[in-house]
Amino acid sequence: MIVSILGGTGEQGPGMALRWAKAGLEVIIGSRQQARDEAIAAELNQELGQSNIKGMANPDAAVAADIVALTVPFSAHRSTLESVQVHLQGKILIDVCVPLDPENPRKMLMPAAGSAAEEAQELLGESVKVVAAFQNVSAHELRELAHAVDCDVLVCGNDREARQTVMRLVEQMGLHPIDAGLAFNARVVESLTALLIGLNIRHKVKGSGVRITGLPE
Repeated sequence: MIVSILGGTGEQGPGMALRWAKAGLEVIIGSRQQARDEAIAAELNQELGQSNIKGMANPDAAVAADIVALTVPFSAHRSTLESVQVHLQGKILIDVCVPLDPENPRKMLMPAAGSAAEEAQELLGESVKVVAAFQNVSAHELRELAHAVDCDVLVCGNDREARQTVMRLVEQMGLHPIDAGLAFNARVVESLTALLIGLNIRHKVKGSGVRITGLPE
């Protein structure tokens, strides 16, 4: 399986790429600047001692992938989706974006659709299976391969089979996924990110996360 991470040179992308590549997947880091994504890919390959990670421009990365993850800042959410919309048809899109207030990341500015994931689904149409995941996972924790990430990954989207596929990808990273149901639940999942940012600031930490208890194994 080939997974592309659009906006993969930002905060979340490198850690996700490392963990998927370490699990044996082929990973493509996409961005608007091909020289930068190629440089990041080379750096990550050197860290792993492998060659599973490549760098490409976003449209090429979307074409080459079986599954695409989107990790751009929310200000670039719509424009990035529009630039690759035709290449996403028939694929799963993992939307990692969170509509944080650019003036205060401890607050949310939800789009008219209700959440970033719902906006993506509305824009891309039903032939693209949009799944929200990884919003509440610290980029710092993802990047540290030496230890396990001590939080759950809430996964939601309207297509059950697509959710299950993404949950398997989460497990391949060594993380614990939880099926959080339909796409409207992304409104809650995305909002938790602002809460976690506030907790990180208040307690002077980098990696607070969410753990769901009381569920069957």
